[in-house]
Amino acid sequence: MAIVGPKGGVGKTTISANLAIALSMLGKKVIAVDLDLGASNLHTLFGIRETKASLDDFVLNKITNLPDIVLDTNVNNLGIICGGNVPGIANLNYNKKLKLIRNLSQLKTDFVLLDLGAGASSNVVDFLIIAQEGLLVTTPEVPSLLNAYSFIKTLIFRRLALHFKQLEQTELIELLDKARDFDSYPKLKTMEGFIEAVHSINVPAANSIRKFLTNYKPIVVVNRARSGKDADAGKVLQNLMNQYLSIKSSVILTVREDPAVGIAVARLKPVLLEAPRSLFAKDIGMIAHKITAS
Repeated sequence: MAIVGPKGGVGKTTISANLAIALSMLGKKVIAVDLDLGASNLHTLFGIRETKASLDDFVLNKITNLPDIVLDTNVNNLGIICGGNVPGIANLNYNKKLKLIRNLSQLKTDFVLLDLGAGASSNVVDFLIIAQEGLLVTTPEVPSLLNAYSFIKTLIFRRLALHFKQLEQTELIELLDKARDFDSYPKLKTMEGFIEAVHSINVPAANSIRKFLTNYKPIVVVNRARSGKDADAGKVLQNLMNQYLSIKSSVILTVREDPAVGIAVARLKPVLLEAPRSLFAKDIGMIAHKITAS
């Protein structure tokens, strides 16, 4: 499961760390992986100040086996792989990215939680694509919701670009490039308009896009909700996805604003361990139950 925030400061890493704990408390074996390459900090939320080994060592071939860099968190069933801080490591080349993806998929555990970097870089999007499930963290403010929408659109375009490349459909790749400039090509502004244009070129490709969008159900976590209105903010995103991306179904989850979070982070303690009865802990626990039940 990949956890991503379209912009920094939405609480993505805090949710990643505590969701990993919540899943482990349900008896699941979990490895949390800090894939915020170049700016890792997941380990600090577990009170781990120094790390003996990290993804740097694996990516730079100093350590051969990925399981060898899994650190103990002192939480039952939960290990952590610390991210890298070597300059330039955030820009993994294709072969190193494939090697890392292959080794992540071979980890012997129930859940591998990928704490991805902020934004929509190719690394972030590619790791999200290979994950079986993705969790998109946003906040109720309109700019944050718009960032989340833009991220989902970027993700879809990246998937389509890879698909068209596999089909060796140059004409469809060119059409996708035009869709990114919808001011010049207004008919391609919506996914429905884009699919109609694809249909005129390649009917099976158009049908495969419709099938993908029908089955695609993004999971969005609206973090730091302070009121009922904030809790409904996900509907704004849902409407945007429906109108412009032809995504009819999504899962909107809410995590309430809670002062216990700031206190726990300042103490370098996970909220679920520091304040297990807090609103935040209850909401994260509910998300963990939903994930294990699906």
